[in-house]
Amino acid sequence: MSALALAKAPAVDLAALSPLLALLGGAVLVLIVGLLPGEGVRQRWVPVSALLSLALALGLTIWQFGERKSILSGALAVDDLALLLNLLFIVAAGAVIVMSRGSEAPAQAGPGEHHALLLSAAGGMFLLVSAQNTIALFLGIELLSIPLYVLCATEPRRTASLESGLKYLIVGSVGSATLLYGLALIYGATGSTDFSAIARALGSGDLAANPLPLTGIALVIAGLAFKASVAPFHQWTPDVYQGAPTPITAFMAVATKAAAFGVLLRFFDVALIDGAVAWGPALAALATITIVVGNVGALGQSSLKRLLAWSGVAQAGYMLGGVLVASRVGMQATAFYLLVYLVMNLAAFAVVIARERETDRGDDISALTGIGATRPWLAWPMTVAMLSLAGIPATAGFVGKIYLIDAVVAGGYAWLAVVIVIGSMISLAYYLRVVAAMWLTPEPQAAATGTARPAIAGGAPEADARPADAATVALAVLFGAATIVFGIIPSPLVDLASGAGRALGLL
Repeated sequence: MSALALAKAPAVDLAALSPLLALLGGAVLVLIVGLLPGEGVRQRWVPVSALLSLALALGLTIWQFGERKSILSGALAVDDLALLLNLLFIVAAGAVIVMSRGSEAPAQAGPGEHHALLLSAAGGMFLLVSAQNTIALFLGIELLSIPLYVLCATEPRRTASLESGLKYLIVGSVGSATLLYGLALIYGATGSTDFSAIARALGSGDLAANPLPLTGIALVIAGLAFKASVAPFHQWTPDVYQGAPTPITAFMAVATKAAAFGVLLRFFDVALIDGAVAWGPALAALATITIVVGNVGALGQSSLKRLLAWSGVAQAGYMLGGVLVASRVGMQATAFYLLVYLVMNLAAFAVVIARERETDRGDDISALTGIGATRPWLAWPMTVAMLSLAGIPATAGFVGKIYLIDAVVAGGYAWLAVVIVIGSMISLAYYLRVVAAMWLTPEPQAAATGTARPAIAGGAPEADARPADAATVALAVLFGAATIVFGIIPSPLVDLASGAGRALGLL
């Protein structure tokens, strides 16, 4: 009997894979729908097909909650951590599809292609946060990155969009190569690609005395830091965020960061858990640098997208504290903060998109001046989002920061908790500047001219000034309200985060 006949195919758990299959199958579906004749048909049915695919993936994800499976010969783990983050990716992708209505990016790239790339990126994110094998990890990184390189450049008539895609391609490729080299060194030191086997190999020797795995870990940290916008590997973030179409910027700000921290949690708190004494101080130093650099960098920004980019750098520093303590509390705190980071950032970006379409000021802070009196349905969500990002009480961001501070103190990094508090105090300077522009500054008389919009401060002119899409305004209100509700009643998100914290079996 031949060796081929003796080979046994691995069992495939289709139920566990169903959320991923729904996302990737949806990408194929919208590509086919995008080939239908008639521009109006494509403009209507492609987004509907994409949203239906996301709804199916959402239902299948909820169906799998509570499961804890290792599938595809141990390459992927389908547990509450991966499923919780997949919910985040689905919500972010759905919001982006709604906010992209009427924008130039889907029209110029092709509706089918644009939405297929978005769903493919979401599928790559789920694959990444489910990976418990270095090969699956790298496949997930590439599957999420390559569509995003293209999506950043989906407005080819605008130089800033093309520049954004090119910069992200170059920097992302460097980050991926660095990550791959680090994974190769870890494989050379341990002889395995499975996270559990890597943990056993590293736990059986003196990690600090072996330069090979230490170098591999350092390179892996650098590679994943590119994706998570951790300083000093953050330089691409403000330029790429500013130049990309704003809905895509919103998706990258919340979903890509969540995917990066999801894999950081799984890789460092499973594969490298026994080396926490060696890599913990390095991550703590990176967290401190990131908090300082992000908050100081945001102080002088007049572009809202650049301000939110620098803010995202600082927020990455806060969340890195939850990773480095390598405990269940730290994991729960990071998962919780990723959830609240989703709602407060999407509220802010929905307002930015609405004002880009209503005014000729692009994403400049001046586009928000006076809207407290003229556009309160936009001013309130932005105000809530800024206060939550700053960590003001009665907002979800405050609860998230308290959760992270508790985790780092319990993990023996009380000094980092002080850094988080100081960083939050510095952030008030630029968050409150946005609030003051909305409520304390009168709206300029020429705020709603109908002339073609120049790209002020790197704005993303989608079309001539026109009323904002009602669905985008509704999203801003919805996510703003969620930021308040989860700040007052955080228990639903705490329960979800607790389930994710139990997924890795940490003490």
